[in-house]
This record gives sequence, structure tokens and C-alpha cells, in this order.
Amino acid sequence: MAMAIQIATFFHQWWYGQNSVPIKVSDPLRIGILSSAMINAAGIIRPAQTHGEVVLSAIASRDLKTAQSQAKKYNIAHAFGSYDELLDSPLVDFVYISLPNGQHGEWAIKALERGKHVLLEKPFTANEAEAWRVVEAAQRTGKIVMEAFHWQCHPASHAFKDIVSKQGKILKTHAIMTSPVGSIPSSDIRWQFDLAGGALMDMTYVISSTRFALDAAAPERVVFAHARPSPWDARVDEAMEATLVFSKGGAEGKGGEYDVESTIYADMRRSNVAGVVPRIWELPTIEVETERAVITLYNFMMPHLYHYIAIKDKATGHTQYEKHYKNSGKTGERGEEYWSTYRWQLEVFVDKLRGREPAHWVTNQSSIDQIRSIDMVYQAAGLPLRPATGDVVKR
Repeated sequence: MAMAIQIATFFHQWWYGQNSVPIKVSDPLRIGILSSAMINAAGIIRPAQTHGEVVLSAIASRDLKTAQSQAKKYNIAHAFGSYDELLDSPLVDFVYISLPNGQHGEWAIKALERGKHVLLEKPFTANEAEAWRVVEAAQRTGKIVMEAFHWQCHPASHAFKDIVSKQGKILKTHAIMTSPVGSIPSSDIRWQFDLAGGALMDMTYVISSTRFALDAAAPERVVFAHARPSPWDARVDEAMEATLVFSKGGAEGKGGEYDVESTIYADMRRSNVAGVVPRIWELPTIEVETERAVITLYNFMMPHLYHYIAIKDKATGHTQYEKHYKNSGKTGERGEEYWSTYRWQLEVFVDKLRGREPAHWVTNQSSIDQIRSIDMVYQAAGLPLRPATGDVVKR
């Protein structure tokens, strides 16, 4: 029920945005938004309203009236009728790119070359080759680009990873994310091959959560992959299941590398029970079995709404439950319990731009490994790699 928790997040952030207005610093970072996508409200607009070091400076759409309407609705200072106009504006320090998947790489490169830092929505790019081009542009320009895996910035994710690290050798993992049949209309861009659509692209979280739990790069191999094709385009997966094998380094003094088998399942048209009952309980979940326990993070994608970490001791059968909404550690308390994953993400991104040490960071190498993993699964399933915008134009 990924769509339902996304909608709940819109309301959650609207509510706290109205009641948590900070004093802005004198030299805030100025945000420009590329696109008028629905995700903008949760992904950047509401988080920016509760962060004292940023302001919403500009928004761009291919249609000026749309941009002006969004600017008025969200009190954004400037509106542009083209993405290029926004990128050329001296009124923007960094951009949030929420364009269709196939356009991520193209506009990230343009933004970097125009001197803007980039917070880039997932997936990083349409394919691995394009990801390398984005990273090269960032290195060449000296600008920062980060893939927006917001959930990784939340305290629950780090508590989960810490618990896993203390439960012995990892044996296997399983990650699942679904949306009920009918929740994503046939006209949605997620069904369009030329815009790099597909279940594994949209629900890339099943791979990112697996890699996060394992602290792993791309898998060594994909031993099984099966796609259920979309009824509108056989090149687009409406569901994907796969088994991947990752190489895990042994702990110091406890032997060398070993293999971990990980299964994933992503479904954008998940069938209802008995044909009528949506699986409302099926929230994004990652489960890790170790030598000593089975650790489950339920609703890892939007843990600010609701989550739990279940630690089942394999020896006793006892299950302990934990919840984590606020950072607590060597540096003391940080953040607020009501912060969404997107607000935590903005916190780390701003820290990075300000020269502070962020609590978490999605490295460019991790983003390359992520899209490489996706490419490997598509190839194993017999589907073509997703095309970047430039690749589509050249065909």
C-alpha cells in the first residue's frame, strides 16, 4: 500500500508545516524545483518550510501558468516556464529534480554544469551508463549531487542497521513493496518505457533496502528474475521478483567473504485478496535473518508515520519490538519526532552543502551500484534496460 502511505505523508507534512515555522537565517540556501510533480509537496516544499536554513526560491514547469499556479499555492518567490530558465537563474543555489525517471540524468547534468547542486529523486538515472555521466559531471564541476533515498536518513533505518550488525552473520534477506491493482492509472508515466518506467524503477526501494541492510555494493550475480509484463507495454514490468547473491565481508578476525541470498518483490498492480480486499497491511518491509535472530523493519519507506523493528530471537522464539523517531547517540538528541523522512533528508543535504558532517549520506558510488543492480535484474529477466531521454531521442 505504498500509495496510501505517500498520501498520508502529504497530510502529515502539511499539518506540521503549519505549526512548525522556524526563524530563517540571513543567508539561506535557495531552492529551485524542476517540475510540478505531485511529490514536490512532500519531497521538498513542506520540509523546506520547517528548515531555518533554506527558502523556496523558484519552481519551473514546461508550462508557465502551471509554474505560476504552484508558486502561488506554496508561496514560492519565482516561477519559470522552462527548466533552462530556472537553471540560468542566479536566484537558485541547489535544485530538487522530480522529473520522470528517464529525464533525471539529462537535467542533473545540465544543473551541475550551470553551477547548481542537485538533490535528485530516485532512481538516480535510467541506467548505469547514464549514472556514470552524472557522477563525472559532478566531479568535473565540483558540485554536489545526491540521490534522494529519503528513508535512509530516518533514525529508524539506522537503528535497524545497527541491530542487524549485532546479531551475527547474515544468512538471507527479503524485501517487498506493493501497490494495489488500480491505484496507478494506465496513463501514469510509471508505465511508459521511454520515460524509464517499471515496477523495479519506481519501487527501487526493494533493492536499496537490501543493500542498505547488507552494507553492500551491487550483487555478485542474479540467480533468478521474473517480470510480470504490463498489459500496455511488454517491455515494462508491472511486477518483478528476483533472487540476488551479494558478497558480504567477514568481520575482522572471523574469516573472509561469504555469500548472502536476497529475494525482492516489487508489484505496482498487486492483486486483491479474493479479488476484492486490498492488502492494506502490506507496507514496504525488509527482513534480515542472521545466525541469532530475524530482524524486520516494517514500513521502512515512511517510518515517520508508523513503523516497528521486530527482533525475533531464534533460540528462544521471543520477539522484541522497537520504534525510533528521533536520533540519539554520541552527539546527543537531534531532530524532532514529527520530522518526515524527507525532512531528515533535507537536514543531511543542507549539512553537506554547509560543510558540516551529515548524519547520513548516499554516496555517488552507492547510486551507481544501485542502478547497476537494477540493470542486472532487468537483463536477467530478459527485459531491455531503461532508456535515458537522450537515448530515446537518438533512436
